[in-house]
Amino acid sequence: MTRTVLTGGGGFLGWHTRAALHERGDHVTSLAVGDGFDLGQAVQAVSGADLVIHLAGVNRGTEDEIVHGNALFANQLSAAIEAADAPPTRVVFAGSTQSDTGGLYGDAKARASASLSAAAGHVGGDFEEVRLPNLFGEHGRPFYNAVTATFCHLLANGQEPEIAVDRELTLLHAQDAADLLIGAASPGALDKLAARESVSGLLTRLRGIAESYERGEIPDVSTTFERDLFNTYRSYLVDRRPAIPLTRRADARGSFFEIVRAQGGPGQTSFSTTEPGITRGDHYHRRKIERFIVIAGRGLIELRRLFDDAIVRIPVDGDSPVAVDMPTMWSHRITNTSSDILYTCFWTNDIFDPSRPDTIPEAV
Repeated sequence: MTRTVLTGGGGFLGWHTRAALHERGDHVTSLAVGDGFDLGQAVQAVSGADLVIHLAGVNRGTEDEIVHGNALFANQLSAAIEAADAPPTRVVFAGSTQSDTGGLYGDAKARASASLSAAAGHVGGDFEEVRLPNLFGEHGRPFYNAVTATFCHLLANGQEPEIAVDRELTLLHAQDAADLLIGAASPGALDKLAARESVSGLLTRLRGIAESYERGEIPDVSTTFERDLFNTYRSYLVDRRPAIPLTRRADARGSFFEIVRAQGGPGQTSFSTTEPGITRGDHYHRRKIERFIVIAGRGLIELRRLFDDAIVRIPVDGDSPVAVDMPTMWSHRITNTSSDILYTCFWTNDIFDPSRPDTIPEAV
């Protein structure tokens, strides 16, 4: 089992990186830097580690906070690496493309990179800096992490975003950034994984996603960028709209309702029966879109965000059908709570590939 040490594990990119490491089965240790740093504990954590990933940084604040914070975090980790009895094999730093253009933040990140590179070289370890562009993804912090998070938050709450400055952005989904950092994707793949879009174009895309999803439809997810934007947007709706009502049409012959209306991209529909008291699921997806619809019987859908203890519970009943879309990186399951067989339809946005199932076991 790979031993990985992570700074900044409680942040936006840290959460996504922990999810990627969880799928891989790494033993992950979170290391505090800053005021919570303890050199002895840090030395113990990094000693014998296969991989150390430095994510912690300061990207907003006063000039002193940005300069001092980024230097402090990197120097603390560097000191631990150099003092370790068995230094880590590999050190990876989450840098920024702004290091190429200068500026206060870019210069601070460049100096942090230099500190870690020197420490790794001193102990004979490999060092890699992954210079990341603008990141977006599920559960980003609005008004802080990135404009995508702010736009999604406002649209999900029925508000209209405003554009302060329209410019072209290079956007990378946080799961792709995590794959680059942990070595699951090659460094040269960054350009292919990133997308380029203007701020106004991004808002237009997200507004279209919000309008489609408000009607209960799956927007066009035929490209990875569109899929990732949709998954990002719907992460802001887990609490506000966990279930989507479906229109049921009935007459003397019986009843009819649509389970999914998808605007673009592949899809696969499945069907299951579940005996009383039996549970299906207890897994999560990093990128896959999955919809549950109970068409007969009664059940309980439960959701839990990775690395969190709170559980969202959604009762479902075939007499009043609803669609429940499983948020990415949330473990989920469905349990038959009735004395009759539970009939459930499932829809996913991709054709199941046994070699890349994107279905990772994790109990709710």
